[in-house]
Amino acid sequence: MDKLIVGCGYLGKRVAALWLAEGHRVFGTTRNPQRATELRQLGIEPVSCDLFDASSLRTLPTADVILYCVGFDRGAGRSMREVYVEGLANFLARGPSSPSRFLHVSSTGVYGQSQGEEVTEASATEPPEESGQVMLAAERMLQDSRPDAMVLRCSGIYGPGRLLRRQAIEAGEPLVGDADKWLNLIHVADGAAAILAAEARSQPGRVHNVSDNQPVRRRDFYTLLARLLNAPEPRFVPVGPGDPLPSHERANRRVSNRRLREELGVQLRYPSFEQGLLAAVGVL
Repeated sequence: MDKLIVGCGYLGKRVAALWLAEGHRVFGTTRNPQRATELRQLGIEPVSCDLFDASSLRTLPTADVILYCVGFDRGAGRSMREVYVEGLANFLARGPSSPSRFLHVSSTGVYGQSQGEEVTEASATEPPEESGQVMLAAERMLQDSRPDAMVLRCSGIYGPGRLLRRQAIEAGEPLVGDADKWLNLIHVADGAAAILAAEARSQPGRVHNVSDNQPVRRRDFYTLLARLLNAPEPRFVPVGPGDPLPSHERANRRVSNRRLREELGVQLRYPSFEQGLLAAVGVL
């Protein structure tokens, strides 16, 4: 079976590895020739693709399954809305048509709760941050165009080579924000496994939160991370008077993954941040 990953980056490469192990043919898009070489070395067939170049979209290979997980490149010279909304619109209009399964990676940033509430897929989506508003706009456009598409709302993805605030922690820099607010996370290996589970067992048009079993207070997460990195214990400082409120300070919720576990039968390899961090820094 042929699979196409649009945006074959940190998460996409892990999904590709799982598909390749099952014997599938996997295509991965990239705009970077150097990254194309890397994909080829991993067994992925690289495809040059620019979401804003109609000719490159028309030459994309057809596939039975499409995973759309485009990330935001701040150096690309385009806004988040251009990348996530207009780019997706271009792909849907000019890219390969009618795959049997369309999987879209979104974000739990589409939720707007800020008082520590538990949120499920049925919770209100009223994000105050621009990033969440953009992701929600992309979701809604996709649902209008392809109501059978499955949406995977991922919490913060971490793992080997991607640890939240690592440089600041190692440098002993203070962290601006409330240490008691919640973080919601998913190890990249579990994120990839969740995508395959959705491909195999999700109902068409279903939304799934992709998050681990245990939301964590920032203080607990960064304290363990510092210990594992042999770094100073983290220090938290409040937002200064008159300073703009950072976008991450508006978020404070506990994301439930109950639907992921009960409907898709996903058993996480790293159900908590402790296990995930130990693996990410090479302790496990």
